[in-house]
Amino acid sequence: MANPSAVCNGHLHHHHQKQNNLLKSGIYKKNGITKGMKKNGVSNGTLHKKTITEHFEQAPMYVAVLTFLGFGVGTIFGYLRDFMRAWGLEKRNVAAEREQQKDFVPLYQDFENFYTRNLYMRIRDNWNRPICSVPGPQFDLMERVTDDYNWTFRFTGRTIKNVINMGSYNYLGFAETDVNALKTVTIELQKYGTGICSTRQEMGDLDKHVELEKLVAKFLGVEDAMVFGMGFATNSMNIPALVGKGCLILSDELNHTSLVLGARLSGATIRIFKHNNMQSLEKLLRDAIIYGQPRSRRAWRKILILVEGIYSMEGSIVRLPEIVSLKKKYKAYLYLDEAHSIGAVGATGRGVVEYFGMSPDDVDVLMGTFTKSFGAAGGYIAGKKDLVDFLRTHSHSAVYATSMCPPVAEQIIRAMKCLMGLDGTTQGLQRVHQLGKNTRYFRRRLHEMGFIIYGNDDSPVVPLLLYMPGKIGAFARRMLEKNIGVVVVGFPATPITESRARFCVSAAHTREMLDTVLNALDELGDFLHLKYSRYSKSSHPELYEETRLELED
Repeated sequence: MANPSAVCNGHLHHHHQKQNNLLKSGIYKKNGITKGMKKNGVSNGTLHKKTITEHFEQAPMYVAVLTFLGFGVGTIFGYLRDFMRAWGLEKRNVAAEREQQKDFVPLYQDFENFYTRNLYMRIRDNWNRPICSVPGPQFDLMERVTDDYNWTFRFTGRTIKNVINMGSYNYLGFAETDVNALKTVTIELQKYGTGICSTRQEMGDLDKHVELEKLVAKFLGVEDAMVFGMGFATNSMNIPALVGKGCLILSDELNHTSLVLGARLSGATIRIFKHNNMQSLEKLLRDAIIYGQPRSRRAWRKILILVEGIYSMEGSIVRLPEIVSLKKKYKAYLYLDEAHSIGAVGATGRGVVEYFGMSPDDVDVLMGTFTKSFGAAGGYIAGKKDLVDFLRTHSHSAVYATSMCPPVAEQIIRAMKCLMGLDGTTQGLQRVHQLGKNTRYFRRRLHEMGFIIYGNDDSPVVPLLLYMPGKIGAFARRMLEKNIGVVVVGFPATPITESRARFCVSAAHTREMLDTVLNALDELGDFLHLKYSRYSKSSHPELYEETRLELED
């Protein structure tokens, strides 16, 4: 990379905004990067020969109708209850403007809080549940009850033991309390303490950080890397250092909120392409080259394509070979966020670059986090040495944020050495392979049961579609009654018709645990009528019938 600052990324849409036209129904199978036309897909290159299977099946029409009807009924009752609160017929529990400030600009936007006040509160007990153990394959949960319909909670003092954890991002099982495994972490805690109390540029640059950065660069196969104490800030605070006015960001519509914030702070122009849709991306690239900047028609200073490895709400995997091909064709830059994919995919856990058999040099900026597969905290940016050197002096996170604490750094080093086999064992590889086996087994069984699930067959993020708002709370509560902890997500975090439960499969899950969950899902799917799958093909196959894109040498 000739200029380390010549990298830009970001986008404007919400974290979980679903694509409008792309693969909203059916099953997509594609032989990526092999010669000739293939069934259910198109081959357009020469780099890898991996069969990619992704599922985005559309629900029956009656499900969509009932979902909208459910939100409609909830909205009507919400307005009725607001009317009762306004006349003192029902207690007002939410924050309100004081009478003395009635002429001020409102501090609380009443309409914006309508959904939280009248719909979210009814099922609020399914979120923010406090756990009191390590978030391993099982955890302990502090029991709480509500006496006022979820406005407040009180703890009973009872602990719900051995709840199967299907919600944490503990993909490789490194979130653990084994004394022998954490021996080196304990030593570093005794040596360095818990905190740094300074930034990297002042008194917070430790030998432990240098050791970690060298290890990360070696693990990824790049020249250099830099680590940060917070995964979210790795995106949001570094993007403004890399891109500014006169730059163009081309971002997948499902990118994470941290990327959204970083892009907005950067001041760059932001344009969105449909999720994993190469036609949409190429059109934006072509238009950017032809027309340049608005009004002035000057060429863009930088153009960067911003994508994630695994999308955390859809479970889909980026179509990296095609994107790299487009990046080279139009001389753009590529920023790859591997928060959910590093450690979770690839033969040795090195993310989607390894998954597709590609070179790390094909990606200008490699970003990832340690909060998931490594059971720790923080993130990294890796690539060419001049890029990393530039960030050391221009990154907001490096200049102003407190350094990563040494015990956390040691935990990452311990996990990464295990993956690389530098601890003298093959345990790391075994974890990666076990995660793959668990993921494929769990997804296959859900398909066989008739559930609609989204994403790639190799993705440990498994969204199961619930659709109707009333089923969100019922699903999570029933699962907890069976000692299974799940994450449920609804509007506005997802499209209004696509509420879902999101399972995160771990290498630490035993087959018995997965079977317990699957049996509970089978029973609950019949009880709540959640088995909507008809295995229909995509109604938009033309989106994957693109022109062939040859990867340049």
